[in-house]
Amino acid sequence: MFRLDAASVLLQWSVGGLFFLWVTTRRREVGIGYGWLLRGTYLLFAIASVVVGRATGPVLVRDLAALGVVVGTAVALGVSITRRKAGVAGERELVEHRSARVAAMTGIDREQKRFDATAAEFPPVLDLIGPAIGLIGLVAAGIDAGSPAWLSVVRTIVGALFLGSVSDAMLLGHWYLVQPGLARGPLLDIVRWTGWLWPFEVAVLLLPTGMVSVLDGSIDDGYGGILGWMWVTCAVTTIGLVIVTRAALKERQYSAVMAATGLLYLAILTAFGTDLVARAVLS
Repeated sequence: MFRLDAASVLLQWSVGGLFFLWVTTRRREVGIGYGWLLRGTYLLFAIASVVVGRATGPVLVRDLAALGVVVGTAVALGVSITRRKAGVAGERELVEHRSARVAAMTGIDREQKRFDATAAEFPPVLDLIGPAIGLIGLVAAGIDAGSPAWLSVVRTIVGALFLGSVSDAMLLGHWYLVQPGLARGPLLDIVRWTGWLWPFEVAVLLLPTGMVSVLDGSIDDGYGGILGWMWVTCAVTTIGLVIVTRAALKERQYSAVMAATGLLYLAILTAFGTDLVARAVLS
């Protein structure tokens, strides 16, 4: 019904993560190093998808698309490194504002991080190259994963977005340790996306033949129904953690961001449980 395949999961994770990297970089607020971190991480996932796919169960279009994700992400990373001296507009403005405020209060010119105002910035649209190519591979992976093909494809694409958003939210939360003056807008944006995607993720996994058949006993999970209820627990806990994370980010203290990041750690575990447990049972 919906085959669980490691190469496809790696491609999903890479494509979803890179898409939500663009959602963040287009704001031009988060430091350029954050892009390097995520592009490097998801580049490795895409490479792993190609290697695992060719070794365990080749799907030509999926594997070629994964290779395209590798090339597209490598290009974006290379351009970002080349244009690193320009920094990011939002970060430059924050550094300049803080330096001016310190100078006005103390009369001391604070040494600040230097940027080259004449250099061209990294264009965030380059972060869409990898996901655009990867989308083709996800369609191919969905068709290969099971039938009906349309449902399998939808589950694959929605799963990619869901896993990518929750992963990027956790990584972005950690980035506040590197860039402590960063506003909470970028993190709230990704957390909101995770909450918006949750009902779609659950809905496509419930559609027949889906987890409803596991919960009513029509499909034997092999463990007396335990895996079905484990899936329910993961799904409910995930949205609960998203709600609590948003509540934590309303607090003014900086520690609230770290608390939210800890909650997102747990959300990654339950989000992957929501997606992967369903696949395992329905495979």
